Amino acid sequence: MLTFIGLGLSDERDISVKGLEAVRSADRLYLECHTSRLTGTTLAAMEEFYGRPVIPLTREEMEEAPGAILAYARDHDVALLCGGDPMVSTTHADLRLRAKAAGVETRIIHGASIQSAISGLTGLQNYRFGKSTSLPFPSGSWFPITPLETILANLSLKLHTLVYLDIEGDRLMTVKEGITLLGEMAVRLSRPAPDFFVGVARAGSPDALVAAGSAGRLARVEFGPPLHILVVPAGLHPVEQEYLEVFSLYEGT
Repeated sequence: MLTFIGLGLSDERDISVKGLEAVRSADRLYLECHTSRLTGTTLAAMEEFYGRPVIPLTREEMEEAPGAILAYARDHDVALLCGGDPMVSTTHADLRLRAKAAGVETRIIHGASIQSAISGLTGLQNYRFGKSTSLPFPSGSWFPITPLETILANLSLKLHTLVYLDIEGDRLMTVKEGITLLGEMAVRLSRPAPDFFVGVARAGSPDALVAAGSAGRLARVEFGPPLHILVVPAGLHPVEQEYLEVFSLYEGT
């Protein structure tokens, strides 16, 4: 059995009771570290709270060579710990498909997801979000422009865009870096850059921070430690605007 367990958003205590029971009964625990991070905790703190050793997995072990994990899961109970909710990531959906093909039984124990938390923190209405996008760090001559194309397509439909900021080893993209990259993409596309953003830091933690405004405004905000995530809103509904005014560092459009 391979059980995908969502850990929630911030630290080791965000796991559900059902998830914790599965963790403590598993024969082996793996931690997926590429698609998300619980930045409010450490591996040692997780192991102490769960009462079990936890094996971190690299991106390659998850995406390219999961054979050893699946082989062990054929005859043992294996738990794969995932930040947020497991199946938000296509990496985890792919692994579940591979498990099915290998004859390994699977199940999912869901956790709090950034997709729903964003609406709670910002007041931006969930049904007004269009396609989300991931914003990667450029590498060498590779400078993708698809994220901005997705944002502009959503804006044309009056839909908000949730922008996932890149995680590359110990390098975690910040709100300010994300806004700067989108501005560079706009130059390359000869298109106008978005002019209003909502940045969120440390969703799910006691010191979560939300700030809304122009690129210049958010450049002056100290968002602090990761994880960060970015939203490019379409025009605001009056309730959305009021919510941001009350519950964020807000500077209007």
